[in-house]
Amino acid sequence: MSPVTPKKALGQHFLVDRNLLGVIGRLANLGPDDVVLEIGPGLGVLTTFLADRVGHVHAIELDRELEPLLRTALDGRSNVELVFGDALAFDLRTLDPQPTKLVANLPYNVATPLVAETLTGVPSLTGWCVMVQREVADRFFAEPGTKAYGAVSVLVRLHARRTGFHPVSRTVFRPPPNVDSALVAFERIPPPANADAVLRVVTGAFAHRRKTLANALALAGAASRGAAVAALETIGRRADIRAEALAPEEFVALTAALGV
Repeated sequence: MSPVTPKKALGQHFLVDRNLLGVIGRLANLGPDDVVLEIGPGLGVLTTFLADRVGHVHAIELDRELEPLLRTALDGRSNVELVFGDALAFDLRTLDPQPTKLVANLPYNVATPLVAETLTGVPSLTGWCVMVQREVADRFFAEPGTKAYGAVSVLVRLHARRTGFHPVSRTVFRPPPNVDSALVAFERIPPPANADAVLRVVTGAFAHRRKTLANALALAGAASRGAAVAALETIGRRADIRAEALAPEEFVALTAALGV
């Protein structure tokens, strides 16, 4: 047992069961030329596994109190660079060499923004294998019209294709979380040419889920209601439709029709 007490405020649930590492390695499709970004290395269980299988590991940890334990765990592994700081505030594009895969047991309280940021802000990444809350994993690739479907679903599905999924027992963590977890793996696909504009429209569309999509876009300042209604008609959708009914490719077409 580690002498370190996990910090609830940081969303820390340390991976302690090494039996799961083989599943991670398979889903991540690790190779000796990979440069892996790991966010939240914790006790270093996954970090050491990665370091022994890939060319380089960038491990970013917010909790500075873990440094002595991490450096001990990683002793002799010169291909690991430990960075202490907030991954959401860190310019990941400055990492050298540039990471090609994100493989991590993500802190649950920042998992969604980290995935969103790396999809759009770190173009060198081609693959992801992340441990997240089960409901978050389901949300990433949720289908239109379902309760889980939202803005992040559209963002992820426009930039990535799911390649693997594995439910994870609560017992692999210390302390065991009060929610179910899952490993989800995905790989980058070419985004639409108007991806930045689509993101703005999608964000506005889901900002007011109880409103019709046209009204939501108007309230968010993304487009006038009249323009939104006309654009919906252009793509063959009714004016009273809600955002969760539109598929990702329809948001691309809607954005083009809006001319934003």
